[in-house]
Amino acid sequence: MLDIKVLGPGCSNCHKVHDLAVAALEEMGLEATIEYVTNRSEYPKYGLMFTPGLVVNGKLVCAGRIPSQAEVKDWLTEASRS
Repeated sequence: MLDIKVLGPGCSNCHKVHDLAVAALEEMGLEATIEYVTNRSEYPKYGLMFTPGLVVNGKLVCAGRIPSQAEVKDWLTEASRS
């Protein structure tokens, strides 16, 4: 099972990243735990400088922008193979 974290203060962009991840998981038939991390002191653990951030299995895959659906699917595919 994949472990996904959305890093950010809970703004609309964070929610968009979360929704993209959920939609990609459903479309791909993958299972994952999804967690919002709003505590700023946690961000440096992942190397995040700008929110929103998307972490898949402990790896920061996107920061400071909203990724495309295709990008999210690529990251999830790669993580599910590991």
